[in-house]
This record gives sequence, C-alpha cells and structure tokens, in this order.
Amino acid sequence: MANIDLYLPVLIRLEGGFVNDPADRGGATNMGITLDTWKSMGYDKDGDGDIDEQDLRLISYEDAARMLKKYFWDRWKADDILNQKVANMLVDWTWCSGKWGIVIPQRLMGVTADGLAGATTISAVNKNNPSKLLISLFNARMAFIREMIRKHPEQARFERGWNKRITEFI
Repeated sequence: MANIDLYLPVLIRLEGGFVNDPADRGGATNMGITLDTWKSMGYDKDGDGDIDEQDLRLISYEDAARMLKKYFWDRWKADDILNQKVANMLVDWTWCSGKWGIVIPQRLMGVTADGLAGATTISAVNKNNPSKLLISLFNARMAFIREMIRKHPEQARFERGWNKRITEFI
C-alpha cells in the first residue's frame, strides 16, 4: 500500500518555500499551497482576523502535511493504492491540477470520469500494470501541460520545471 510519508518529503522538496511570482496563475504559494486553497481550510495562522498572504507565509511542514492528507491524498484514497509510484503520480497531478488529476486518469483506465476516486477507480488503478500505467499517466500529464500552454502561452515559462517535476515520478 502507498504511504503518504514517502510522498510528502518529495512534494515539499519539489515545491520549496514561499513564492509569489506574478506570472503564476495560482498566485502566492508556500510549499505549493495557494492562498485560495489555504483559505478553504479556514485557518488564520497569525490570529489577526483574516486569512491572507501573511498566514500563507506562516505555513509549517505539519500544516502542509495535514492539507495534503485531507484534500489530496484522501481524495485519491491513496492509502488503498498498491503501488507507491502510481499513488505519487496521481496525487501529485491532483495537487498541481485539481480535478483533472483524477478525471484524465479515469478516462485512461476506462472508468467513469467523474472526478471522484471511488472503489471502481481504485480497483482499476490496482488492476493495471504499474509500469504501464505510469507511462500512460506520464504521457497524459505531459499532453495536459502542452495543452494548457497552448491555451495560455504566457505559462510556457514554467514548462521546463513542470516537465522536470512530472519526470520525477517515473
């Protein structure tokens, strides 16, 4: 079974610390967590009555771990995925791209593409040959990036980093 404790350090290493690149459509992030995502947790870290960039700057490793578990790892029911590399790729895709990290893999596996990783989806993940599934996921994720850049050419400056990240999971 996959283990979040094996994925979390990889995620933190890939994401780094606080960044606020004006070209990044996600806006300010810390450890890859956007302000909008942090607001969805409703946690005013500095206790000043609002959830803003200052709270985002205060996110700890433990905060990132809680968010990853609740909103991404558990969303994929990754504890039930037999192969760690497959779980890492799937969860990371959802971390980076939201529902598309579930919908597109569901399409690849021929299950209902509803964006919900239920028993049928998890069964399909586990029945696939992990090496072949990883290659399919890799190719689909790279195609997803190319399509996003086609639609939003200003994002091309991030392509090299995204490609390197996706390659990390093969």
